[in-house]
Amino acid sequence: MSDILIVDDEQVIIDSIIKISKMDDFTAIGVTNVQDALKLLEEEKFLIIISDIMMPDLDGFAFLQKLEEKGIRIPVIMTTGYSTVENAVQSLYQGAIGFIPKPFTIDEMESLIHRSIKFAKISRLEAFSTNKIVYVPCPGKYLRLGYNSWVLPEDDGSALIGLTDHLIKTTENTTSIELLNVDEELLQGNVCVKINTDDDLMHSILSPLSGRIIQRNERLLEEPSLIEKDPYFGGWLYRIIPNEFEYETKHLIPCSSDRN
Repeated sequence: MSDILIVDDEQVIIDSIIKISKMDDFTAIGVTNVQDALKLLEEEKFLIIISDIMMPDLDGFAFLQKLEEKGIRIPVIMTTGYSTVENAVQSLYQGAIGFIPKPFTIDEMESLIHRSIKFAKISRLEAFSTNKIVYVPCPGKYLRLGYNSWVLPEDDGSALIGLTDHLIKTTENTTSIELLNVDEELLQGNVCVKINTDDDLMHSILSPLSGRIIQRNERLLEEPSLIEKDPYFGGWLYRIIPNEFEYETKHLIPCSSDRN
């Protein structure tokens, strides 16, 4: 078994991800089209997949659909040189666990690989555990962007934003948190917070919603571990005034569906 399957029609991208993987003793192999990837997945096992969206035979979204049809439950990171907010949001909505635009830095890819490998191990533990709580799902009234971040609409028209426990379990041991400032604008699918962990990685997390920040959780700056202890209540990130709530929530997943 290799750790990582890379699916990209640019050999230079495959080679660069293989080099980054080797830095942390992960094994990786690459193919240049989706059909070869599907054949390889029938023969070998992988922990995660890193796939380009723009491929010569099938695009990355069709690849995600093929994996779903075949019952292949391997976490997928989506990447593309045609980086748009729509691609990022659509990737997470359709089941990818992460999105990274090209060109990416070594640090960006390294942190996402680490997070995804942990996600794969958590998923396996969840699948084989009968009575152990592996992670805490977000409350039923919340909405989530993939497995990354959540939104809680409030009665006054504002919304709280935070990070899912699933994501927090893939970072662990938070040492500091970098928040945006009040009055700054969030964009759905763009980075809203950076988390630094004790393994010297920095994790950039995408915002589930667009809007103006009217309050941020100052406690997290002094007590960053709060985001691990209480991600859905005391560990929230921002209160915002949403810009396009009705439109953008179409791309979010109701947390109530996680209990069905």
